[in-house]
Amino acid sequence: MINNVRERNPMPEQDRAVRLTNFNEVALGYTEADAIREAMRCLKCRKKPCTVGCPINQQIPEFIARVAEGDFEGAYEIITVRSCMPSICGRVCPQEQQCEKNCAQGVRGEAVGIGRLERFVADWHAARTAVSAPQVEKKGKKVAVIGSGPAGIACAGDLASLGYDVTVFEKLSYAGGILTYGIPQFVLPNSVVDREIETLKARGVEIVTSAPIDKNKSIDALFAEGYEAVFVGNGADVPQTPRGLDTSLTGVWSANDYLTEVNLNTENLPENIKSAKRVLVVGGGNVAVDAVRCAKRLGAETIMVYRRTLAEAPARRDEIEHTREEDIEIKELTNPVECYGKDGVLVGVKCEKMVLGEPDASGRRSPVGTGEFFDVACDNLVIATGTSYSEDVVDTTTGIDKDKWGGIATDDDGKTSRPGVFAGGDAVTGPQTVVKAMGAGKRAAVSIDQYLSAK
Repeated sequence: MINNVRERNPMPEQDRAVRLTNFNEVALGYTEADAIREAMRCLKCRKKPCTVGCPINQQIPEFIARVAEGDFEGAYEIITVRSCMPSICGRVCPQEQQCEKNCAQGVRGEAVGIGRLERFVADWHAARTAVSAPQVEKKGKKVAVIGSGPAGIACAGDLASLGYDVTVFEKLSYAGGILTYGIPQFVLPNSVVDREIETLKARGVEIVTSAPIDKNKSIDALFAEGYEAVFVGNGADVPQTPRGLDTSLTGVWSANDYLTEVNLNTENLPENIKSAKRVLVVGGGNVAVDAVRCAKRLGAETIMVYRRTLAEAPARRDEIEHTREEDIEIKELTNPVECYGKDGVLVGVKCEKMVLGEPDASGRRSPVGTGEFFDVACDNLVIATGTSYSEDVVDTTTGIDKDKWGGIATDDDGKTSRPGVFAGGDAVTGPQTVVKAMGAGKRAAVSIDQYLSAK
């Protein structure tokens, strides 16, 4: 039976006034009854447009049909054929720009809550099943994975399931990459990421933290240690700073550094974060939204500025809605151009009013300066205007070509110009979604298996 209700079942959430006092997850997840009602809204389209919109071609109507029947474990089995991180993807993927964008229900009402159902199924399974992994026959071949973000996790997990001895090298002191340091707990709890890491370990994957691959230990050294293939999934985490903003002032933060402190150093925050009275965040993506909502929870007056309008903002729609609900001021068509400092400490930012011009290469209308300026007093500025590629790995290893944008050049299967070296995720494409990085890691695992099987 199809439920013809045009509105999706609302997601239970923490009360607004309560959630501003803590960092606990805002969205509380569907109940079993919620999930079944929402799953029954699926129209079972013959051409499966939702699957076409998914970067990993998840079998969406099939798993939703199982949810509608109350067979949640069956739904989980279908999901995990394609996805190794449904509890994460269900929370942080921009479904409204991918699978849900194509949903036929969205033509006359609201799209089916595909991400919400994926999250429900994964959480339902996790609450009832201990972390485990099947025993596999070992191949006796070693593979190194650089980076423990979504691309690295996906690649390492699939390779381990095929019988390879996999070691993940993570430059930071904790595993999870951007999933751990870059996304606040009120969006993605660390406990969810930790379960994925524990699943990797259960499969026999060794994770070595505080182990950067760079000039001191290069890919060449990994091959010398007996690794027969290497996957590079070290992301793109070098901050891009708009021209004119003085990052040397105390109180000026890259979003990566700010979120890392808040997410992982909560009990010992730097004083100028902990005592900030007025925080200005620049950007319109998920990272900007995450940062400004963190600042609000830390007690600061908060402002988010974006040089376009929110209609062009890449942040997820529900996260923007949460930002509005939390009484955070959002200034559209506003571009910071200069920092004001006193004795080396940030005291304000000069901003220019913008208008929208012609569309750029991304299809969004370009922001154009008006020459009209105004000042914003603040003691913290968080810059969330994007990141670029780290060169630690490729510039310390011979034979790995870059593309014209500075990312690692690969073919569709993740092969680089150097035999035995593969790459995927943000290190290749620049910042993208979790599910796209995961898909790249899984494709590379297949390619690595083919390469090593042929040796």
